[in-house]
Order: sequence, then structure tokens, then C-alpha cells
Amino acid sequence: MISSIRHVGVVVRDLDQSLKFYSGVLGLSIYRRHMEEPGNFIDRLTGIQNVRLEWVKLIIPKGGLIELLQYHSHPDPDCITRPVPSPSNQLGCSHVALTVDNLWRLYKELISNGYICNSEPISSADGKVNILYCHDPDGTILELIEDL
Repeated sequence: MISSIRHVGVVVRDLDQSLKFYSGVLGLSIYRRHMEEPGNFIDRLTGIQNVRLEWVKLIIPKGGLIELLQYHSHPDPDCITRPVPSPSNQLGCSHVALTVDNLWRLYKELISNGYICNSEPISSADGKVNILYCHDPDGTILELIEDL
């Protein structure tokens, strides 16, 4: 039985570039960073032989973590060029939703730093939240929500 969410894993092209977004712009702090993890354990866990990866876990202040993973030995061949933003209807885990304070300020910071947002913050039909979809440096969708 599931009791809580532990973390959400996001595979990234360049861990340092992604940290500029997740830590620098979004303000998540680093909980733990593991420089490289090779060996039998990680091979078995990922199902990839001779894998070498690096990860960092970022603290979500009111619970949970975001884990960013960079596969050094087996990068996704489709991510050699700059990725395009993921479509909202892509199968699988389509987005991570995060509660934020002052969405308009964050939106302006995202835009001024060259990140893609699908729109400016939009009020929900019931008027209880402002919300927007933005994309991290690899095109992964983040749903940012501000309670009103």
C-alpha cells in the first residue's frame, strides 16, 4: 500500500544546466548530490548494463523531492540536439505539478531567463488558483500553481 510520495525522477541532458532552472529559478534547495553511480546495483535497478549516472535530489519545502538524473554512459539519442517542449498530451508521466508563491513574479523570471511557458498565468474557472505550464531546459512540463 502506498503511504506517501517520496520523489519524482526527471532525466535531464545536463545536470548543471537543469540545476540553474530547478534551484536557481524555482528556488529548490539541494538535499543530496551523488556525482556518479556505477556498478551492479544501479545496472540492475535501471536495467542498463554498465550504466554511469549522476543525480541530485532537490527538496520540495512542504514534502517530497525532485530527483534530477543525468545518464553519462547511455544518454537518450534523441536529446543530442536541443529538445523541443513536450506536448501536453504525450503518453506517460506528462508533468509535475508544484505549488508556488507569487506565480506572476516567477512567470516574469522564467520568461526573462528564456524559458518557455505555454501562456501567462491563468485563473482557474473557480477562481481558486492561478496556473501555468512551463518547460524545463529539456522540455519537461511543470505545472505551476498559486493558491489564491
